[in-house]
Amino acid sequence: MRLLIVEDEKRLALSLAKGLTAEGYAVDVVHDGLEGLHRATETPYDLIVLDIMLPGMNGYRVCATLRAAGHDVPILMLTAKDGEYDEAEGLDTGADDYLTKPFSYVVLVARVRALLRRRGQAKGTSPVHVLGDLTIDTGARRVVRGDGAEGGEEIALTAKEFAVLEQLLLRRGEVVSKAEILEHVWDFAYEGDPNIVEVYVSALRRKLGARLIRTVRGAGYRLEVPR
Repeated sequence: MRLLIVEDEKRLALSLAKGLTAEGYAVDVVHDGLEGLHRATETPYDLIVLDIMLPGMNGYRVCATLRAAGHDVPILMLTAKDGEYDEAEGLDTGADDYLTKPFSYVVLVARVRALLRRRGQAKGTSPVHVLGDLTIDTGARRVVRGDGAEGGEEIALTAKEFAVLEQLLLRRGEVVSKAEILEHVWDFAYEGDPNIVEVYVSALRRKLGARLIRTVRGAGYRLEVPR
């Protein structure tokens, strides 16, 4: 999942980015409303964390402009203001949720996960996937091997391993290219070796089973759907 943080308080923005990256999300950060609007228009994000008080263009206008253009990406608004009027205005412009500063990081992560789950459900996607003897819960970010989640053997995945698996799950049965995985799992600034994807796919095969992910030569990877 790829997130965009639009926040002019640089220390807060970088702190949030570091924490959300550790949770397994790919995170891009900008500090200006106009740049945030441009980035959100050009890049398919899964969620935007949007401050209201921004230079260039405030969060209300960024949100309203995205909604007017037909973008349905979930938007979590942040503000230092406090009052029903501000919350109502934020929601009226099309925001999905609202968080007043100062806030708990744990609460922010819970809101982010809730919005992502809600979006998946709106698209008819369940957070729980069963692949053979594996039960994968993208909401709880757990993988269990056995007849069911209860009493099964939990398989420990790193945040990045789970993020790669999640991208393949979202398009199970389809071929997903390395570029698409990089776009959603690594952030905008990543300039390393694109073959890093192969390293994580190999780790997933080792932990979950060699036949689960098939390499489609020259195209990418496909998560096999057990019959």
